[in-house]
Amino acid sequence: MRETPDQDARLDRAFLALADPVRRQLVARLSRGPATVNELAEPFAMTKQGVSKHIQVLEAAGLITRTRDGQRRPCHLDPAALEALTAWIDTYRLVAERQFRRLDAVLETMKAGEK
Repeated sequence: MRETPDQDARLDRAFLALADPVRRQLVARLSRGPATVNELAEPFAMTKQGVSKHIQVLEAAGLITRTRDGQRRPCHLDPAALEALTAWIDTYRLVAERQFRRLDAVLETMKAGEK
């Protein structure tokens, strides 16, 4: 399966965003539900501005969105973006599994021939 240049760019942004452990922790927290920057910043020993920069990277990668709820601006995980990453990974996982099954079959044939 060959991706278009646009799909390649989206995958690159998403995987680069997820390469940072803080951003992975933010994604994990948002998987439990929406949260504000203040709520997301609580467990980290960094400034809210630092957390905001991580959120901007995740937002630019299309992994999260922000909405306005009065004075609040909660962040939300975008499940469709994660599904696209999972689908891309699954494509190659399935190819590798087929190759291993063929190798298993060859090994079983060789074992049966030795007996």
